[in-house]
Amino acid sequence: MQSNLDQPVQYLKSVGPKRAESFRKVGITTIRDLLFYFPTRYLDRSTILTSSKVIQYLSSDYAGEVTIIGSVIDKEKIRYGKRQLFKVRMRDSQGFFECVWFQGIKYFTNLFNIGEYFAISAKPVITKYGHLQFVHPDFDKLNDSESQEFLNTGKIIPHYPLSKELRDVKLGDLSLRRIISSAVEMYVSELGETLPEWFIEKHSIPGIVFSIKNIHFPENSEQLKNAITRFKIEELFYLEILIALRKKRIKAKNLGIKFSVDPGPVKKILAALPFDLTSDQLKVLHEIRVDMESEESMNRLLQGDVGSGKTIVALIAMIIAVSNGFQAALMVPTEILADQHFKTISKLLKNFDYKINLVIGGQKKSDRDKNLKDILSQSNLIIGTHALFEQTVNFKNLGLVIIDEQHRFGVAQRAGLIMKGKRPDVIIMTATPIPRTMSLTVYGDLDVSTIKEKPQNRKSIKTKVVAEKSLPEVFNYIVENSRKGFQSFIVYPLVEESEKLELKAAETYYEKLKSTFLKNISVGLLHGKMNWKDKEKVMMEFAEGKFDVLISTTVIEVGIDIPNANMIVINDAFRFGLSQLHQLRGRVGRNDVQSYCILVTKNEYAVKSAQYTFDFSYLSKSQIEKNKSIIRLNAMAQYDDGFKLSEIDLKLRGPGDIFGIKQSGFPELKFADIVNDVELLIKAKEDAFELIKIDPDLSNPQNSILKNIIEEKYKENLHFINIA
Repeated sequence: MQSNLDQPVQYLKSVGPKRAESFRKVGITTIRDLLFYFPTRYLDRSTILTSSKVIQYLSSDYAGEVTIIGSVIDKEKIRYGKRQLFKVRMRDSQGFFECVWFQGIKYFTNLFNIGEYFAISAKPVITKYGHLQFVHPDFDKLNDSESQEFLNTGKIIPHYPLSKELRDVKLGDLSLRRIISSAVEMYVSELGETLPEWFIEKHSIPGIVFSIKNIHFPENSEQLKNAITRFKIEELFYLEILIALRKKRIKAKNLGIKFSVDPGPVKKILAALPFDLTSDQLKVLHEIRVDMESEESMNRLLQGDVGSGKTIVALIAMIIAVSNGFQAALMVPTEILADQHFKTISKLLKNFDYKINLVIGGQKKSDRDKNLKDILSQSNLIIGTHALFEQTVNFKNLGLVIIDEQHRFGVAQRAGLIMKGKRPDVIIMTATPIPRTMSLTVYGDLDVSTIKEKPQNRKSIKTKVVAEKSLPEVFNYIVENSRKGFQSFIVYPLVEESEKLELKAAETYYEKLKSTFLKNISVGLLHGKMNWKDKEKVMMEFAEGKFDVLISTTVIEVGIDIPNANMIVINDAFRFGLSQLHQLRGRVGRNDVQSYCILVTKNEYAVKSAQYTFDFSYLSKSQIEKNKSIIRLNAMAQYDDGFKLSEIDLKLRGPGDIFGIKQSGFPELKFADIVNDVELLIKAKEDAFELIKIDPDLSNPQNSILKNIIEEKYKENLHFINIA
C-alpha cells in the first residue's frame, strides 16, 4: 500500500498539475520530497525592532546586527568627488531610517521603489547628522501581504529557494510557505525515523518529526538550532559509515602482498644519497615499511609540503617492492614531471641493477613499443603519466602503485592503474597538504603519513606583493640576481593574448623583455603548447645554467626542481588560486640561499593589505567572496606553511573545488559544512567507525534503519567502495 507521503505533490491544496510540473523540474514529485525541501535562510521576527527601539539599543552600547521593516519614501544618487553613493530613505511606524550603498548603484536604483516594503538587516549606526543608517545591508523585498505577516507575527519566517520554474507559475515566498505549511501539518506525523534509537539518545538530538516541523516553522531559535544540528550530524554519520565501510571492505577483501624488507638494498640507496633523511621522512618510511610487511593491502596517503622530500620516500618504497621481485609504478600528472622523475631516479640508481622505463603520451611509437615490451618482461620501475592506465600497458608483476598529486586524477583513473596488478600496495601523494576536516572525510578511509619537516638547510621563502608599476625595479633585481650567479622564473597565466581577460602572454613578454629589461642576460621560454621533447630541452638547458631567466606559464607548477633558482615572479597573481600560488612558489627555495617570491597585481589595495597580518575569520561569507583575491595574496605574504595555507584555501574555495569531491564517490553535503562543523564531524566519524568495527554488515536489528537507507539512498555511492 502506497504511503500518503508518496502521493504526487499536485494533490495538495493550491498546487494542481501546472505547479506540480514546475515542482518536478526542481526535484519535487511527492509530498515526501516537499517535506524535505528545506529553507535556505530565515528572518527572525522575534528580533525585528522598530526604528525607535534600534536607537535605544544603540544608546546602550548595543553593537549587533538588527532587522527592521519599513517602506521606501525616497531614493537618490549622491556624488562626492569622483565617487557616487545611493541612498534609500525609509520609514516604519516609529520613525525614519536610511540605507546606503557605495557599489552596485545601478542595480539598487532599479530595485527600490517608493511605497514598497523591505526587511533590512545590518549593523546600525547614527550619522553625524543624527540619522539612523544601515550601510550595504542585507534585505528582503516584501509584498503587501508578506509585510503584514512579518509585522503581525513573532515567529521565525523561513525563506525557500525559488527557482525560475517556481516563479513562472506565480509561486512566491508566501505562497510556497503556505503550501509547505499545509503539507507539514497534514503529513509530517507519518514520517518514519531515519536514525537508530541508540544514536538519537547518545547525541540528545530530536526525532525526525520534531526536526522536520522545526526546520520549516520553528517556534524559537533554540528549536531551529536543534533541528539543524540533527540533520547535520545525520548527514555526516551516513557519510562516515560509507567511509568506514570502504576502509573495512578494502582491508577485508584485498589481502595484499606480504613484502619482506631486506635492509641491504635500502641501506645502499640511503648511503648513495647526497643528504641525510629528516626525522619526518624516517618516521614515514617506518609507517610504510610496517604496511608493506602486513598481509593487508597498503592504502596510504603521503602528504607533505612543497620540497619536503616525498619523492625519495616513495623511491625507497619502490626499492622494497622491487627487492621482493615485484614491479613498482609511479604515476604523475604531467609529461615534464614524469621525464624529470625518470632522469632523477635513473641518476640515483645508476650504480644499481634496476631496469627503469618511462611511459608518456608524447613518445615516439618505437620508443613506446620498446617500453611496453620491457614492462611486460624485465622492467622493475615504471614512471609515467595517465598513459600508464591505458589498455595497451600491461605489467608483468605490479606490486606497488604510487600516484603523485593524486587529486589531479579521477577515481576511475586511479582504479585503472591499480587494477593492473594483483592487489598491489598503494601510496597516493600530495604536496597540497590535507586540512583536518578533509582527512576525516575525503581521505577518511586512508592511513595518513605526514612530512612537515623540511631539509635543515632550507630557508623560508620571502614573499612580497608588489604593484604592476614596480615591475621595472623587479626586472632590475633579476638582472642583479643573475650577476650573483642565481636564476629566476617569471610566470604568466596564458600563452596567447586574450582580449577578454587582458592577461599577459608568455610569448609576447618573452620577446619584449629580451629586447628591453633583460637584454643583457640569457632568457628561455617554456609553455604548455610545446611538445614534451621541447619542454625537456628547455628545462635541461635551464638546469645546466644556459638561461639566467625562464619565462613560463604554469607548466612549471608541479615538481620542477632547479636548486640554483632563488627567485620567482608571478604576474597577474590574483588570477591564481592559493594552492597554485604556493606550488609555484615551491619552484624556488631548494637550496641554502635566501629565495624570493614576487606576486604582481594591479590592485593597489592588495599591495597595501599584504603589509599587515589580516584575520579574515571575522568576515561574512559575502565579504570573503568579494575579497578572495586580496585574502589569497595576503595569506601568501604572511605564511610559508602549506598546511596553514590549505586551511585558508579550504575556507575560501570549499572542499569540492579543492579535492574534487564529485569524483570521489561521496554524497554531496546539503546541511553540514565540513569546514565549520568539525565537532559534529568528529562525533559522526567515531560512531561510524566503531559501528562498522562491531557490526560490519549492519546485520544487528537495531541498525536495520541504517542498512535500509544506505541500500536505498546511497546505492550509487556503494559502487566506489572498492576503489582506493
